[in-house]
Amino acid sequence: MRQRAEESEGGLRRDLSSRQVGMIAVGGAIGTGLFLGSGLAISIAGPAVLIAYVVAALAALALAYALAEMMVVHPEAGGFGAIAHRYLGGMAGFVQRWIYWAAQVVNIGSEVVAAGIYFRFWYPEVPLWLPVVAFSAIMLVVNAAAVRYFGEFEYWFAMIKVVTIVVFILLGAVYIVFGLPGAPATGMGAITAHGGFLPNGIGAVWLALTVVTFSYLGTEAVSVTASESRDPTRDVPRAARGMVLRLALFYVLGMLVIVSILPWNSASGGDELTRSPFVRLFEIAGVPAAAGVMNFVVLTAALSAMNTNLYVTARMTYSLARDGYAPRWFAGLSGQGTPRRALLLSAVGLALAAAVSALAPGSAFPVLLGMALFGALLTWLIIFASQLAFRYKRAAAGLPSSPVRLPGAPVTTVLAMLFVLAVLLTTPFTAQFGMAWKAGLPFVAVLLLAYWLVRRRSDHRAPEREVEL
Repeated sequence: MRQRAEESEGGLRRDLSSRQVGMIAVGGAIGTGLFLGSGLAISIAGPAVLIAYVVAALAALALAYALAEMMVVHPEAGGFGAIAHRYLGGMAGFVQRWIYWAAQVVNIGSEVVAAGIYFRFWYPEVPLWLPVVAFSAIMLVVNAAAVRYFGEFEYWFAMIKVVTIVVFILLGAVYIVFGLPGAPATGMGAITAHGGFLPNGIGAVWLALTVVTFSYLGTEAVSVTASESRDPTRDVPRAARGMVLRLALFYVLGMLVIVSILPWNSASGGDELTRSPFVRLFEIAGVPAAAGVMNFVVLTAALSAMNTNLYVTARMTYSLARDGYAPRWFAGLSGQGTPRRALLLSAVGLALAAAVSALAPGSAFPVLLGMALFGALLTWLIIFASQLAFRYKRAAAGLPSSPVRLPGAPVTTVLAMLFVLAVLLTTPFTAQFGMAWKAGLPFVAVLLLAYWLVRRRSDHRAPEREVEL
């Protein structure tokens, strides 16, 4: 008979295996953007988009190490939000967790609507609301189950994405070097044949970074699994490092295949499923019903990202409730150690975001998306700030260093913060993310006001966490 899982400090069950933690990390970071939206970054920078993916990968790797350094010492519910509360104070912890919760809820809403659209690829007569409601219900049930079932479900969903990317890269490499049946080898001439490697100049590479950096958002989600990992000291650092290295290889090699085979100005039309570079290569390789196969892949990619983000938002709400920054009722756990009450709040947010994205995609939803993008980048900045405070306060208290350390910190940390800040400052100059500041700053102001009201009306001040081993 299976032994009862050990409980973490917050009452959650430590029941995620090492392989599940690793795949949850990858699954949360790889959404449909790689399969359908990769053409956007290529259209901005051309083949030089490869530089952008490498630079963004370095920033994501620094983030992964910074998170691992802190989480092996404090593997608690709320992940990086709880760490910010501990080392930067209640205001930082409140703002970071709520803005990240809102950002992920918007992402979940857009992913479930996308999943409904992908489903209608096969059944166009079905009204959109039906698959949206059905997929929402399924993902909520998966998240409400014991965490080990969630972990297993997400492991196999994420595996579909990983296998697809690996097959794409291998097929592309064969096509480039040897050719495919009925299609001679292309070589890598397309990288320089259509206006050169930098067809739009070096400035375009920087603008592409605003798009590319968002491909790595989700890297931070691995920290939330620490409170439910069977061995967080081993699993979280391994998953964080492995995730970023896999993402870098997938993105960089995937983009290398695309710009080597397809002229960059034709590969940029990746917004539609049938024009996706993945579909085009699979059609050349003779994969039967390539568009249908890729539709299944992007459907599972959307559901996988939705599944992981629901998990993260529920743990964020649970952490806020435990710290007194959300109603205490949301801190309740089921008999299986799952924060189902916190999941209910995420379900309400999911319903609202899905409704807005479906009913007002051209007006209200860009505002929500801008808020989400601003919140995600602000989250990265606060994580790096937390890591600086983590090192300083532990050293001042005479406490030992973390067994995992970000190489080159604090210099590495400051450089990564400057990079993220520069990307955030560039978003107003891009058509896709121009709403980030307009929507993000007012929302942060609302959160600061909410924090002040919560602290003022509470009968007791939520205690600041003390630094401890």
